[in-house]
Amino acid sequence: MEPLSNPRSDRVKAVARLRLRSHRAKERRFLAEGPQAVREALRRDAERAAGAHAAAGSAVGSPARDAAQGEAVQAGGPETVLELYATGPALERHGDIAELARSAGSRVRIAEPEVIAAMADTESPQGMVAVCRMLDVPLAELLAAEPRLVAVLARIQDPGNAGTVLRAADSAGAGGAVVLPGTVDPYNPKVVRSTAGSLFHVPFALAGPDALEEMRASGLCLLAADGYGESDLDDLLDAAAPGGSICSGTAPGGLTGSSGEEPLLRRRTAWLFGNEAQGLSEEEETTADARVRVPIYGRAESLNVGTAATVCLYASARAQRG
Repeated sequence: MEPLSNPRSDRVKAVARLRLRSHRAKERRFLAEGPQAVREALRRDAERAAGAHAAAGSAVGSPARDAAQGEAVQAGGPETVLELYATGPALERHGDIAELARSAGSRVRIAEPEVIAAMADTESPQGMVAVCRMLDVPLAELLAAEPRLVAVLARIQDPGNAGTVLRAADSAGAGGAVVLPGTVDPYNPKVVRSTAGSLFHVPFALAGPDALEEMRASGLCLLAADGYGESDLDDLLDAAAPGGSICSGTAPGGLTGSSGEEPLLRRRTAWLFGNEAQGLSEEEETTADARVRVPIYGRAESLNVGTAATVCLYASARAQRG
């Protein structure tokens, strides 16, 4: 098959339109650009396909086995990557991606560099663009898995910050993320790039205004990251450490670890991270079980929300692993 060479073709225009939120929402598709994002998207599909074939292989009896294998091939097809375009040199540089595409059941369409440039959101694309199916799950489904650690994005507007929070959640082993109304679209190409592939690892929900109450009802403790919070993160870490001292914080209900209470950071937790300029709303702070500040030892006025999220999520991850 000849490489795609016309950057003004209908196919190329259809892919390029996914740079716009309205078209992403309409098509329920988004773009993943560059080898890192494409690799993680394909790995997600390859792992799913391998699991489906393994399940088929365990069927007993020839007719049942044949039927199960047929279902596995169908179920193991591309779930995430719907279309994949790459230049020849890009595939040569990243041979593992071609192999992952075969394992995932995705066909790579070779395209000229000017075609990839017309599709991509970046000024200097890295030779690969994938059209992916949207990944978000209903909040009820996310909570049914009983995650021990969740990151909540509350009106975070900067794509880089939003991507950093999702990447930090992935790195800290969080079981999910919740995107509240007013937050930048997690499928924004800049957000996708800044997650460095983590968007394909962490289950996340696009939630409504009642999300905090739903999370609390599921058993999650809500912690608001607030530079002026009454509870100090270092004190909470001390309280959660094996044999650590019990701190005397001011959070409601003895949440900081009063006698007989489980230390706060060891609980199933949803961390709330607010808007860069305005922080969390009064309602969000009131709803939270505790407002926690990250101590600043130097002269910086505050922490970037992505940095604060990383510190807070790792604190909970460390405490929960005991």
